[in-house]
Amino acid sequence: MSTPLLDTIRIPDDLRQLPETQLRQVADELRTETISAVSVTGGHLGAGLGVVELTVALHYVFDTPRDRLIWDVGHQAYPHKILTGRRDRIRTLRQAGGLSGFTKRTESEYDPFGAAHTSTSISAGLGMAVARDLEGEKNNVIAVIGDGAMSAGMAYEAMNNAGAMHSRLIVILNDNDMSIAPPTGAMSSYLARLVSGGTYRGLRETAKQLAKKLPKFFYDKAAKAEEFARGFWTGGTLFEELGFYYVGPIDGHNLDHLLPILKNVRDSETGPILVHVVTQKGKGYAPAEASADKYHGVATFDVVTGAQAKAKANAPSYTKVFGESLIRQARQDDKIVAITAAMPSGTGVDLFHKEFPDRTFDVGIAEQHAVTFAAGMATEGYKPFCAIYSTFLQRAYDQIVHDVAIQNLPVRFALDRAGLVGADGPTHAGSFDIAYLGCLPNMVVMAAADEAELVHMVATAAAYDDGPIAFRYPRGEGVGVEMPEKGVPLPIGKGRVVRAGNRIAILSLGTRLAEALKAAEELETRGLSTTVADARFAKPLDEELILRLARDHEVLITVEEGSSGGFGASVLQLLADKGALDRGTVKVRAMVLPDTFLDHDKPERMYATAGLDAAGIIAKVFEALGHETPHKARA
Repeated sequence: MSTPLLDTIRIPDDLRQLPETQLRQVADELRTETISAVSVTGGHLGAGLGVVELTVALHYVFDTPRDRLIWDVGHQAYPHKILTGRRDRIRTLRQAGGLSGFTKRTESEYDPFGAAHTSTSISAGLGMAVARDLEGEKNNVIAVIGDGAMSAGMAYEAMNNAGAMHSRLIVILNDNDMSIAPPTGAMSSYLARLVSGGTYRGLRETAKQLAKKLPKFFYDKAAKAEEFARGFWTGGTLFEELGFYYVGPIDGHNLDHLLPILKNVRDSETGPILVHVVTQKGKGYAPAEASADKYHGVATFDVVTGAQAKAKANAPSYTKVFGESLIRQARQDDKIVAITAAMPSGTGVDLFHKEFPDRTFDVGIAEQHAVTFAAGMATEGYKPFCAIYSTFLQRAYDQIVHDVAIQNLPVRFALDRAGLVGADGPTHAGSFDIAYLGCLPNMVVMAAADEAELVHMVATAAAYDDGPIAFRYPRGEGVGVEMPEKGVPLPIGKGRVVRAGNRIAILSLGTRLAEALKAAEELETRGLSTTVADARFAKPLDEELILRLARDHEVLITVEEGSSGGFGASVLQLLADKGALDRGTVKVRAMVLPDTFLDHDKPERMYATAGLDAAGIIAKVFEALGHETPHKARA
């Protein structure tokens, strides 16, 4: 039995030693290996399967890593990782200490730019291309971007800039969903090869020079005629208007089409080029091809059947609780609308859409637009719920400040994936929203301690018309508390005491409340009577509650699933402003996420690493007490 070709390939240099006739076999083996690996680890499958042939062709034609290959987002980069020296670790994807689920500069020289958020590749690629030109180098820069990512304005900002600069940059548009202009077989491939080749481009340039000698009227007419003729046969007029030389569309699974076109593009001396490649998500794996989302993100699964492992849920997910709660509110108020930025199922807005399709708006990968769009609706008396992951809302910060907060418009922000998110790692962690929203005038910021509290916070946001309001909640399932029949609006800026004590006070914001209660139980066994309070609001603060906790307890610990500069900082500022620290009778400590980006792991282990579990809280209490031993504790 012959050795699989993939076993002979450690890095792309090995791939480039093979004859082109063997690349089809390499692609087939690479697809099988990708499926096998993701079946063990879970992760993003469909996008990677769709670019297997493209990955092989790019590494075969271009001199990576000297030629810079940038994958937008990175969902599709698993086959790339297998071909670039990481096959022996591919079954550690998204596991503690293992490979990232996205591209990462510190992981490999073949990852020239780290990614996980969308639409960054063209901007980064242009920066690399201009730096190359300033250095007098000749290497290629290739950015691979999906058609979905082209709904984000940043991609067009980059293309507009690239077209004006005429820097040599190659953009591969991986069209795997929209089918902007599907390839039409041999004729499409022939035309793409023709217009990407040196002969055509040379004749085109010669014709341009000759036409320039004509009167301006005739020159303009000739240019428009050439553009029309090429646009008629190949499409791509939009990209041409942005200054790119357009090639395509071509079949992204046909290596006989891909290889000669990529070689032509590689050898071109002209400015920015866009190659339009049409692929199929989930290609080559029947369960993925048949799936509605093409197996975009999967748990571990059985390779033969495609059946995914499903953990038994002990409680509903926060995302589902939000979606169902919003539906109940919308049944009572026809001004409530839901807005998402290309994440309907990820945010629970898909549930809302089933009942209220005319009141649901998916604006595409355009968080900036989503926020200002919501602001516009708010000016007309509507109640927009803008459901966006905490990490993605970072992309719309100016719009939150300028278009919402300054105008004090009642936009409701539902921040899913708040806190640490596990396998997706630091790029998707919702670490900063408490700090970046809490500093804004007019903003109200809530954090749900459990799924029942989330129901009440949705009702609170629906009832609040005095300005912008945000509520945050984590990824995953709730803690299993009894659910209310309906949401009841909470008093703005008021927390609650959930356990009474007299020496230690733990003031929790968000879902660390369960760990705070565990810590209190343990502290009680050590003779330390402990109060636990749920702040509910990071802004406005419950000043009366906080001052009382500081006055009546020896130690006050704040706990939050966010960065420094957030809730704890606001509490400390309040205590300082009110003179509560002057007396020196209370020891205050703020527990936040560490000042570092935590690598991917299971969420519970990440929080343990961050010191934000029960053990970490207990340790912080004894640190505040000066490492007082339990037997010295004063009951």
